[in-house]
Amino acid sequence: MRVPVEVEDEKNEQVDAEEERARVEAAIRAGEEAAERELAADADKLREERDELQKKLADVEDQIEAAKKEATDATDRMLRLQADWENYRRRTAAERLAEKERAAEKLVTNLLPVIDDIERAIEHAGATEGDAQFQQFVDGVSAVHAKVLAVLAKEGVEPIDPAGEPFDPLAHQAVGRVEDAEAFDETVAQVYQKGYKMGDKVIRTAMVTVTYGGPKRPVEQAEDAGADADANNEDENEKDEA
Repeated sequence: MRVPVEVEDEKNEQVDAEEERARVEAAIRAGEEAAERELAADADKLREERDELQKKLADVEDQIEAAKKEATDATDRMLRLQADWENYRRRTAAERLAEKERAAEKLVTNLLPVIDDIERAIEHAGATEGDAQFQQFVDGVSAVHAKVLAVLAKEGVEPIDPAGEPFDPLAHQAVGRVEDAEAFDETVAQVYQKGYKMGDKVIRTAMVTVTYGGPKRPVEQAEDAGADADANNEDENEKDEA
């Protein structure tokens, strides 16, 4: 039996259409696969770029933190150096002042025997009769003595002449005792040699004699004398600590 030509053509056309459709679908799949591969490649590239940018960002953040730490350390060092400089400046100024005070104290201490000699000479001259010219000489020596004391007073030097005052072991040196029933016990009777203080510091104690055998000093006067002695002692301790 022979198939009609029309039927055979239709079959051929149907086969051709199916083949064409298969080719189109294959082409579409190939295009989709190529697109997927391209998108995957682009995605990988984007991920790599993202990772690289994140790494750079992390590096920048680390650099920023390091810079902040360096700035903080530099500020701390600067503050420490400034504090050290202030301490050095104050310490140097205190040392210079102390050295100046020691030098002045040494000079005054060396001058005290000279002042003692001048005072003894004036006292001896006052007990000696002489003419007007001799008296003028004595007055001149007294004027020089007064000027020396005035110069020392400007430097804070004051004499300690405690006759009749309560005995203070911090400012007075007892060289003898005198019985006196009318004076309070432990009262300065005579001053053999004046003492001197410079500011609040006693640089030479007064050489004195002290009474005994008399009534006890009233409590208030004794407490006042003790308070003055304690104050002088505290000042000495503060200077020694400085």
